Amino acid sequence: MKSKKKPETLTGERPLRKHQRGKRKKPKFRRQESWRYKRVKENWRKPLGVDNKMRKKVKGWPRSPEPGYGSPKEIRGLHPSGYEEIRIQRVDDLSKIDPQRQAIRIAHTVGAKKRVEILARAEERGIHVLNPRRVKELEEFKEEEMEKEEELKEEERVEP
Repeated sequence: MKSKKKPETLTGERPLRKHQRGKRKKPKFRRQESWRYKRVKENWRKPLGVDNKMRKKVKGWPRSPEPGYGSPKEIRGLHPSGYEEIRIQRVDDLSKIDPQRQAIRIAHTVGAKKRVEILARAEERGIHVLNPRRVKELEEFKEEEMEKEEELKEEERVEP
């Protein structure tokens, strides 16, 4: 009897692990001669030229990107956490998110007040947030503002 494999989840956990193992073996693709000249950056550029050793894949020269180095189709474009990354700008955008498959990244243009609202709503729905920056500081800031408002109200009551 053959043992049945467990069906993969929507996030593609097994291909994700396979990809992470494969990344260890994948060489760092560097631009030709970038190690020789400071002015040439390491950013990959396709080697061109008639007698180019790297283009010809001569032994001893660095490897070039090829189709075999790609990641599995199921996980291509996913965040390393295994979630599909969705950018959020408004609180209403959270209604379209599937917490099982998708994670949110709050746009950098979103201000502190909206960010706190989005984070609170995401926590209620169980949505994974990829960039929950300075949440505690924002909440403390909000608490301080509320305390100041209460003090001002008390002062107004006492004065008349």
